[in-house]
Amino acid sequence: MADHLITGRNGEDVAMRYLLTSGYGLLGRNVRIARDELDLIVYDPVDGVIVFVEVKSRTINDPDFTPLLNFTDDKRACVARAAQRWIADQEKEWGWRIDLVLVAEGKVIDHLKDVNN
Repeated sequence: MADHLITGRNGEDVAMRYLLTSGYGLLGRNVRIARDELDLIVYDPVDGVIVFVEVKSRTINDPDFTPLLNFTDDKRACVARAAQRWIADQEKEWGWRIDLVLVAEGKVIDHLKDVNN
């Protein structure tokens, strides 16, 4: 497996543990919807919404890096499209948001909530 894929997979593991420890409930991981993929789908019991989490991973912690730099308009549109399709397939109507989690050096550096608004 290529190094960047290993970094991404490890970052998703770290982000998932962080979210579960923070009280979120895991609903899905690496969910493919048509040509799009959702890294993590979790339930936020505090806000009562489904959260579609995009994970950005780095092997080193660069203080000048923000996950928003890699969350382009195209990527945002892909995640939103997949999220809307996932929500449409559910039996219950849910509120939802998109969060971004940055992982570096094996730990969560930042968790940005509701980045699609």
